[in-house]
Amino acid sequence: MKITIVGCGNMGLIYARAFLKYNIVSKENLLLAEKNEVRKTELLKLNLGEVCVINDKRISQSDIIIIAVKPQDFDELSKELRQVLTNENIIISIMAGMKMGRIASALLKHNIIRAMPNSPAELGMGMTAFTANKILSIGQIRKAENLLATTGRTVFFENEDLLDAVTALSGSGPAYFFYLVKQMIEAGKQMGFNEATSSMLVKQTMLGSFHLMNTANKSLDELIKAVASKGGTTEAALSTFEKNGVGEGLKKGIVNARDRAKELSK
Repeated sequence: MKITIVGCGNMGLIYARAFLKYNIVSKENLLLAEKNEVRKTELLKLNLGEVCVINDKRISQSDIIIIAVKPQDFDELSKELRQVLTNENIIISIMAGMKMGRIASALLKHNIIRAMPNSPAELGMGMTAFTANKILSIGQIRKAENLLATTGRTVFFENEDLLDAVTALSGSGPAYFFYLVKQMIEAGKQMGFNEATSSMLVKQTMLGSFHLMNTANKSLDELIKAVASKGGTTEAALSTFEKNGVGEGLKKGIVNARDRAKELSK
């Protein structure tokens, strides 16, 4: 297999390393296409693959081309990239909010898959949702899925519109989690712990709670009830959360993120 990654920022390099780790592709068959000269020099030092320009003719020989650039850079970049594309290339876009129709119009090609990964992909524990243009075969979709699965779990949606909700829920989700952890650590500091101790207490609690949630044969409500005895400390905290609209605020924020994704897609 031959693969090209266009735009080798953080997520592009995550894919490059994952493909090499699982022997999906050799360094000789992995093209890292980059426009920025400084970045190209940095990529050469990393020695993850062959570094090339955006309109390198070798790109046309790739089975899969992953577009991992910022959405605002795509229109200009597409003018160069479409010069070397063929109808045999499968294009995977991980650009947030960029509809497949817009990508197809810019590249003059329709073998397009749109994916939304998240940052835990760096550890191989990511969540990637994806959808595909109806022109692609089941075999082509599975080939792309095998690549995306090197960074964690995947889920396929026939309805592209759901990708905006995915962006808000799992794409942006790690930031919500980090935000909650940060607030808990700050609360610990207010109660007298130094940052290191508060951080250890919170992070280990989060880690253990995740595994309990993931393995216990109980609903989230049951797990909450098991900790929150009536009239106790946990109930006091949860009651304060409800009174201050923490839950509703979180849900509203996620919906607003989805609506922003829809605006960006236009």
